[in-house]
Amino acid sequence: MKTLKGQNIYLRALEPEDLEFIHTIENDESIWEISNTQTPYSKFLIKQYLDHAHKDIFEVKQLRLVISSFNNEALGMIDLFDFDFKNRRAGVGILVKEPEDRLKGYGKEALKLLIDYSFKHLDLHQLYCNISEGNDASIKLFSNQGFKNIGLKKEWNYVNGSFKNEYLFQLINN
Repeated sequence: MKTLKGQNIYLRALEPEDLEFIHTIENDESIWEISNTQTPYSKFLIKQYLDHAHKDIFEVKQLRLVISSFNNEALGMIDLFDFDFKNRRAGVGILVKEPEDRLKGYGKEALKLLIDYSFKHLDLHQLYCNISEGNDASIKLFSNQGFKNIGLKKEWNYVNGSFKNEYLFQLINN
């Protein structure tokens, strides 16, 4: 689909071959904070998830896509979650897996592709994201794509023995 193809990356549907990639991401404790994960996932559960990944966003209220290079290397994932068709909004989450692949523009390009897809093809009115205070890279990424910081949720997430604040960012399609 041309809509999900950029200059350096493209977004694609999940495939059964993504099992190891997703298993590695979901079990990386260093990123559990951004995904609100507290326990590891088995390959069995991820395989079950992949078996149902083909279902329509209108049914499962989520769309998870792989950020892929043109040589078919999986670089990360980008999600629409809490898809609310009635109110025409969804949350956005993004992760570029390897630190050496970050700050190369892949996340920026993936986010731009997802925004365009969400507004043009899903007819959404708004997107939002939740970003932990101190996650400057994500704050910059979303701000540069037009998301506005509309609020601070005080002591929202309990992480490593203390509470952390979380920002709510929003992008409205005008």
